[in-house]
Amino acid sequence: MPRTCTIYRRAQFAASHRYWLPELSEAENLARFGPNARFPGHGHNYVLEVGMSGEVDDYGMVLNLSDVKQVIRQRVIQDLNFAYLNQAWPEFAQTLPTTEFIAYAIWQRLAEALPLTSVRLYEDPELWADYRGEAMQAYLTVATHFSAAHRLALDHLSFEENSAIYGLCARPHGHGHNYGLEITVKGSIHPRTGMIVDLAALQQVIDEWVVKPLDHTFLNKDIPYFAQVVPTAENIALYIQRLLTLPIRELGVQLHRVRLQESPNNSSEVYGEFPLEELLNPSAGILQGVAPPASGSPIATQR
Repeated sequence: MPRTCTIYRRAQFAASHRYWLPELSEAENLARFGPNARFPGHGHNYVLEVGMSGEVDDYGMVLNLSDVKQVIRQRVIQDLNFAYLNQAWPEFAQTLPTTEFIAYAIWQRLAEALPLTSVRLYEDPELWADYRGEAMQAYLTVATHFSAAHRLALDHLSFEENSAIYGLCARPHGHGHNYGLEITVKGSIHPRTGMIVDLAALQQVIDEWVVKPLDHTFLNKDIPYFAQVVPTAENIALYIQRLLTLPIRELGVQLHRVRLQESPNNSSEVYGEFPLEELLNPSAGILQGVAPPASGSPIATQR
């Protein structure tokens, strides 16, 4: 019986890039891309993770990783390491070398030589893109955090009964966490800007709808939703999915994943959008049970 497995190979390169469209004026580029439009550009220490799948051979390998290393080095790293990306590959002259488009371009360079399943490119530890061979669709992840307290208990149960279910988390005065949050969106890469979404606008949505309202709160008491719903990591992730589905749609992309890291040992993930039929109040046309944040001023894309 064939045995299949997915393996990953990691590589790194340091490079610079600039977000600048010659058909726009300097003022227009600065308004659109913010500091990223400044001459002569800025740099990152990129981390690349290449996923490959296949049958495990008699030597216990899908591929010889020494061979994989050489393919990645010859087809990607030697061109991009210590390069000015806008001039490194011909495709970057037409499409800006954003994280998501670089991941797409790397896939195209490797696809003939390796049985790819994914290309993930980290621009920094809090921003990365995934490409999986799905035409021009890519995934962009933003990582952030907030601190909050909660208590796990059901009102209709006694302290002893809640303790039997939730253990120490049922103690009456609650406890806190430094929550790690990852939000992944999916969309089509723009053929000119190389972006699936305005990153600054995405970060603003996450900040205004999730981080600011939840940070330094006692969830059970400060967030009306959790007066009736036990704020477990699972329920918080679902609540964040509920909060972000429509605002992210308004940016022209879709929510793909919410990952909430409650502690080093506990995390929760939900995929896809919150059901739209449950989000809209037909009579008012607004998000049920959630007050929208005060609108902030537009900010330029920053990476």
